Amino acid sequence: MTTHSPGNAQPRALALLPLILFLAIFLGSGIYHTVIGTEFAFYQVKAPVAALPAVILAVLMYRGKLNDAIDEFLKGASHPNLILMFMVFMLAGAFASVTGAIGSVDSTVQFGLSIISPEYILPMLFVISAFIATAMGTSMGTIAACAPIAFGFSQATEINALYAVGAVVSGAMFGDNLSMISDTTIAATRSQNVELRDKFRVNVWIAVPAAVMTLLAYVLFSNHAQNIQYSDYNIWLMVPYIAVFFLAFSRLHVLAVLSIGILISGIMGLSVQPNFDLLKLNSSVYEGFVGMFEVALLSMLLGGISAIMEKEGGLNWLIQRIYALTRLFKMSQQRAGELGICFLVVFSNLFVANNTVAIILSGDMAREVAKEYGVDPKRAAALLDIFSCVIQGLIPYGAQLLLACSIAKMSPIELIGNIYYCWILAVCAILSIAFRYPRLKQKVV
Repeated sequence: MTTHSPGNAQPRALALLPLILFLAIFLGSGIYHTVIGTEFAFYQVKAPVAALPAVILAVLMYRGKLNDAIDEFLKGASHPNLILMFMVFMLAGAFASVTGAIGSVDSTVQFGLSIISPEYILPMLFVISAFIATAMGTSMGTIAACAPIAFGFSQATEINALYAVGAVVSGAMFGDNLSMISDTTIAATRSQNVELRDKFRVNVWIAVPAAVMTLLAYVLFSNHAQNIQYSDYNIWLMVPYIAVFFLAFSRLHVLAVLSIGILISGIMGLSVQPNFDLLKLNSSVYEGFVGMFEVALLSMLLGGISAIMEKEGGLNWLIQRIYALTRLFKMSQQRAGELGICFLVVFSNLFVANNTVAIILSGDMAREVAKEYGVDPKRAAALLDIFSCVIQGLIPYGAQLLLACSIAKMSPIELIGNIYYCWILAVCAILSIAFRYPRLKQKVV
């Protein structure tokens, strides 16, 4: 995925066809198999295979030499953001696999059952995920660390796995949105030329009420869970998760946090579990890599497609059409401008499936909209980050849902309806536009 300004390419609607083709094949197949009652409907057609026709179409539609089209695809597929995502997928898979093999998940679940009443499990998962994501500045590492525990709790209680994993993804998106070191926060503030703390002051008035309502929802959904007997557990096997939790607050890079987590997991397994040896450690790490291969490959294929679409002007066409639509809103000038900014980042995110890249792509145009419509840059930055968070947490082909569903063995489509925080945040953000809160002094940059 590239990070060029959207103004660099001549607008061209046809350039969007490759991603539309992918969505038609992937989502269409899943919906069809759901209707006819096929088990694991969205796994019948593998997403990377569904992306191949889109890759071929993108290369064929490229207005230039075939070799140049392939080079452009490879540049997008090997962008540093995607390489980072690929490494996070691999290490997250290895961490989840090793901790599962040594019994860390079971011990953590049994310990949790011994001290936490079932009606507080979902709120606890949400809060812990939110803290970790805020400290790490990334939702991916948070989901990698917490999703296995959430899935384990669901297996040991009557709580639906969709609720448990949904609580983790919700908390991860909350923390990612508010974190001062998150890529999305940095991209949004830089694109609108505002300070991190100023964007945070606007963001917090919208995100925190949404988080409080989400917590109440999780309490209500789990208050009928029955107490169950917990089994014996080895507290030493919880050390990998505890280490990852505290390392997150050290602001180490997410790759370093996950790598140390894998190392500690291996040491704990070799020390505590008599049947766990170096060969099993090796196998567990490799199985984790294999388990994440599908989602990692899909991310790289979509990255290459996105690069060609941007080069051919597809994303630029989309952004300019939304910009033009802001003139048609029959409402106050500022509300029209804010809705235009939201549409810019929403549609960019739908097409690139990466919230940071979506902000980068739409940031320049959003700044122009903010100037023309008198939108405070701090609100513009907050809205960019909020709506990129909402969409990223809800698209079934986004990295966050793919990672969570790979760990918990469920369909992204099933999980979407249970990411309560993203839905509630969207409502709160729309209400903030409608009722103009929080109120700020105008400062157009």
